[in-house]
Amino acid sequence: MTLSTTLRMRSWLFAPGDSDKKMGKAIASDADIALLDLEDSVVPDRKAEARHMVAAAIAGSDNTARIWVRINPLSSGLTEADLDVVLASGPGGVFLPKAEGGHDVEVLDAMLTARETAAGITPGTTKVAALVTETAAAMFTTGTYDAASKGQARLVAMSWGAEDLSSELGASEQRSADGEYTHVYQLARSLCLLGAVKAGVAPIETVQPEFRDLEALETRARSVRASGYRGMLAIHPAQIAPINAAFTPSEEEIAHARAVVQAFADNPGSGTVAMNGNMLDRPHLALAERLLAETQ
Repeated sequence: MTLSTTLRMRSWLFAPGDSDKKMGKAIASDADIALLDLEDSVVPDRKAEARHMVAAAIAGSDNTARIWVRINPLSSGLTEADLDVVLASGPGGVFLPKAEGGHDVEVLDAMLTARETAAGITPGTTKVAALVTETAAAMFTTGTYDAASKGQARLVAMSWGAEDLSSELGASEQRSADGEYTHVYQLARSLCLLGAVKAGVAPIETVQPEFRDLEALETRARSVRASGYRGMLAIHPAQIAPINAAFTPSEEEIAHARAVVQAFADNPGSGTVAMNGNMLDRPHLALAERLLAETQ
C-alpha cells in the first residue's frame, strides 16, 4: 500500500469559521488546503452562525476541492449539525478532531454518506483527515486506521496534536528548554507517523504556535519531512511559504532520485548498486521512486 498522492497536502491553513476576513485570506492563500474551523476557534454561542458562514465561503469558491472543514468531534454532539449545514456546499473534505480509532472514521463515513446522498453528491466524494492523538485513549489506537477498509476509504491523512492532549494529561508544558517536544509528545508524533504509513495515508505534522519565527518553522518542517511526514498544519498565512518550500523536493533531490532510479535500471535484477561511492539497495530505490511520484 502506498501513501495517497491524489491530493497535494503540503500545507493546511486553519481559519476560524466565524471570520469572513480570515476565511477569505486562507482561501486566497497559497496553502494547498484551506481549513475552515468550526471547533476550537469558535466559541459555543457562535457555532450555529459559523456553520452558515463556512458553507457560504465554500459555495463562493471556484475550487472547493481544496477547502476543508474542521468539524466538531463526535463526542461533542455537534458533528451532525455541522454536517447538516456545510456538506451540501461541497467541501473537499472534513477534518475530524479527537478521533479515537478507525471506528470513529467509520461512524463519520455513515454520517457523510447519508448527507452526500441527500445533497446529490456522489457518496465517498468528501475526503477525511483525522487528528489521532488528542486524547489519552487515542494514543493507543493509532494503528487501527486503514484507508483500504470499508468505511475508512475516505481517509487520506492523519495528523497529531499536543494542545488537547496536554490539557487532558494536566501537563503544564509540552516542550523542554531547547524547544523540543518532551517525550510523550514525541511519542504522539511517532505514533501518528506509524499509524498513517500503516493506513497508507499522508502523515501531517501539527502546528507551530510561534507563527512569527519562520526560520524555526522551516527547520522543523524539513526535519519532520526527513522523518517521513508529508505536510504540516499552519495557523497563519505567513507560515505557508516556508512549509511549502520544506515539503517540495529540491532540484538536487530530484536529480539524485533520478540517478538512483537510472542506476537500478542499468542493472536489472540487481539487489544493490554502487553510486558515488555508496552501496544502495532496494529501499533506496523505493524512496527515490516515491519522491519522483510526489513531483508529478
